[in-house]
Amino acid sequence: MSAPGSEPNATERAEARAIRKRWVTLAEIVAVAGLLISATTAWLSWSDRRSEEHEKQIEKITEARTRTLVRLTATPEHGGASLALKDAEHDVQSVDIRFPKALGVPAQNSILSPHVDADWIAKPLLEATRDGPDKREGRLPILVAASYWDGDQKRTDTAIYDLVWETEGGLIWGHKLKLKGLMLRERTASAPRLDGLWKVEKPR
Repeated sequence: MSAPGSEPNATERAEARAIRKRWVTLAEIVAVAGLLISATTAWLSWSDRRSEEHEKQIEKITEARTRTLVRLTATPEHGGASLALKDAEHDVQSVDIRFPKALGVPAQNSILSPHVDADWIAKPLLEATRDGPDKREGRLPILVAASYWDGDQKRTDTAIYDLVWETEGGLIWGHKLKLKGLMLRERTASAPRLDGLWKVEKPR
């Protein structure tokens, strides 16, 4: 060590420079660490906001899609001779109804007051159940395309519904077919799927 008042020697100057470098290096590390922490915090905050915005967008799209869907309900009329169809959320103006191909029933269209008539399907269903008990109940899958207006845009929602039916025996007129109700089964426009469901549901 140099005497008091004397100039520091080379060794002391080197040690002083090394100490200053260590302090500078430590300060730089602390500064960089602070920047990394700040950057990470900012990124996490931005990522959270973006995730929330994305979730809100998905919710809005889902809600908008849900509002366009039709869910038909049915009310028996004339003792089950027909079903009046309606949707609580939309003013359905027409329905196009397709039946399983094996049933041999042509497609039907109902407008203004959408409905299903038992006469459309009575013959093939009564033939299919004539060897069974007089009173019988079953389901007939049907493909329904329901159309309505949303402002100035026409929308059509297609789904498979189960048409619930029952037969009753009579002494004079024989078996009679009555319609009981309608239940949503699947949201699809697939005719092959309709035919596949009928293979399972058809009377045996």
